[in-house]
Amino acid sequence: MACAASACSCGAAGARAVASSASASPSVAAAPARSPAAARSPASPPSLLRRLLPKPKKRPGSGIPARLGIRVLVWVRRFAQAGFLLLFLWLVFRTGFRGSFAETGERVRVGLPVEGFLSADPFVGAMTLLSTHTVYRGLVWSLVVLGLTLVFGRVFCGWICPFGTLHHLVGWIFPSRYQKGTVRIEANKTHPRRQRIKYYLLYASLGAAVAGTAIGGMLDPICVMVRSVGLAVLPAAQYVTNAGAELVARSDVAVLQRGSDAVADFLATTVWQRNQFYFHSGWLIGGLFLAVVFLNRFVPRFWCRVLCPLGAFLGVFARFALFGMEKDHDKCTDCDACLVHCQGADSPQGGVKWRQDECHMCLNCEAACPEDVIKFRFLPGRASRVGVPDTDRRAALVTAAAGVALVPVARAADALVPNYDARLIRPPGSVDETEFLERCIRCAECMKVCPNNALHPALLEGGIEGLWTPVLIPRIGYCEPSCVLCGDVCPTGAIQKITEEQKLGIDQKPISIGTAFYDLGRCLPWAMATPCIVCEEFCPTSPKAIWVEEADVPKRDSRAPEDGSAPAMKTVRVQRPHVDPSLCIGCGACEKVCPVKDQPAVYVTSVGETRSKTNVILLENTGYNQPS
Repeated sequence: MACAASACSCGAAGARAVASSASASPSVAAAPARSPAAARSPASPPSLLRRLLPKPKKRPGSGIPARLGIRVLVWVRRFAQAGFLLLFLWLVFRTGFRGSFAETGERVRVGLPVEGFLSADPFVGAMTLLSTHTVYRGLVWSLVVLGLTLVFGRVFCGWICPFGTLHHLVGWIFPSRYQKGTVRIEANKTHPRRQRIKYYLLYASLGAAVAGTAIGGMLDPICVMVRSVGLAVLPAAQYVTNAGAELVARSDVAVLQRGSDAVADFLATTVWQRNQFYFHSGWLIGGLFLAVVFLNRFVPRFWCRVLCPLGAFLGVFARFALFGMEKDHDKCTDCDACLVHCQGADSPQGGVKWRQDECHMCLNCEAACPEDVIKFRFLPGRASRVGVPDTDRRAALVTAAAGVALVPVARAADALVPNYDARLIRPPGSVDETEFLERCIRCAECMKVCPNNALHPALLEGGIEGLWTPVLIPRIGYCEPSCVLCGDVCPTGAIQKITEEQKLGIDQKPISIGTAFYDLGRCLPWAMATPCIVCEEFCPTSPKAIWVEEADVPKRDSRAPEDGSAPAMKTVRVQRPHVDPSLCIGCGACEKVCPVKDQPAVYVTSVGETRSKTNVILLENTGYNQPS
């Protein structure tokens, strides 16, 4: 009796499947229902894989199981995403020096390819190629990613990109209660108006690169990830951890204190440095990062679909990929299971053409399809796909022209030449400012690696074109004389790889990034007859660029006589500091240690920097004092 009922049930299901197929495609004759086993290869999956893979859930419709190879690849992709995200974070954690330059006599280098993800970024490679007409040696790795794209499509977006994985992970861990059912299906459909924005950002960035600036790096996902994690997320986490450690220290509970000390030591040697790091405008970088991540609550993988210029760049080449999707539209029952799990909003459903330029190759659609509609294979049929990005030609030309126009408009302002900001102090080894803007992609690797927390993202010190490029703020940290780590990690050559001998001036002129000046009205020996030689003591050059002049100066006694008469005068011997501009390298150590806290009595400006032939201070290095 039970067998008969089961047979009746199977017959009814088969009838419904035939009826659905017939109604979806009237021109095709109804065929007898096929069992799931008959729809696939008769060979059963290996027992080992059957045990390793999770048991498939009950599927709607015909319930045809996904191919074993696709199910395996989906799990391989998940492990690849997790692995590359962890690798990226580990490299960010290792971008730093936690030792002491005084204790080691060896050359200090990071020793790891911490800029590896940036070197493999084709969008960065294309920008620097257009802006400098050269390919920096490390960026050759981007050709590997481009080759993968020409074979497999946008596999970098779905399998490798750490920023894309972060969005995927956030959407999975914190699912939006509004993104369910038909709302999620609608959100995962292709929305041409929204998704073409990233292509316009790509065209504008490449147009700006042609005109001579790599400002498009502000939107590159790898740059965004490094900048946000390194300059906002980690410092904020460090601050919270240190605050928690202080609370535990006050608790007088020995077990908690020992545990807190062990955690603090581990984090200080693995994740961040022992000292709290602060970054200029880090709040803005962190706020934008959180805003972009939060938008996943409304549109899954919002950044990847709408804003990512790297994804758009890969999408242009994905049209030539050898691996792709084929659909059997007649089998589709419009269950929309593929849309529920789609990551790229690339129209995987039946009845419409697949958007190859938008697909992240996550393979979720085939794994979810219960009707055997979707198949990924090499050399698929091209009839049911769209490979060309869906952009308006006129709008594309306008955005590219806007990118080109940005450069003369920005440089016609006063920030670059006539009113160059005195506090725009670039890292040692930086190329000339115009070439620096051609190469700098705002990745913040140099800021993250700086052991003294001296390098920070600029706001408008260098004009709009210099936004988030590195500047040295001596009041927060000074440039370590024997450190060349910023050039060691720079992926584009904006900061050259220099040696300690070049920087220190061993058998050659040292590299200078600026010159120190004194505000005599605030200097203690000059203005207040108070002995102080802190700046001279900390000056690292040999011979010292700061020298002192001994002088006997009058000083009034701070205690007034009891009879109400004027305080007595006395003579105090002080040492008044001076700067020798021919020896000063602009490291900022003097400004960092100046005891006048709010506005230091000694300060460093960029004048006299080695990289510039015009931003000079010593007239003997120019034509002013030359005989006519």
